[in-house]
Amino acid sequence: MSRRRRKKNNRAGKLCVTLIVCTLLVVMSIQIVRLYQKNQEYIVQEKNLTEQLEEETQRQENLKDYEEYTKSQDYVEDIAKSKLGLLHDNEIVFKEKKK
Repeated sequence: MSRRRRKKNNRAGKLCVTLIVCTLLVVMSIQIVRLYQKNQEYIVQEKNLTEQLEEETQRQENLKDYEEYTKSQDYVEDIAKSKLGLLHDNEIVFKEKKK
């Protein structure tokens, strides 16, 4: 082969390698941006789920407290007074007159 031909082949080879490397860089850059965006979405989703978990944990605690209250004597007395209008023997009820 002549020198010119080798130089042309060498230049063409370098050009092909350069194009391949540039293409890979572009593709990798696009993938990095997509992964970053996806990561940000996951961070927001994790925050929302953490808040939801905290709310549900608080709700569960409130339900446990209410369950304990419904098993108490105070609950029975409150229901008897409010729903049935019952009173203890020593209690007096004052009602406001309607005008």
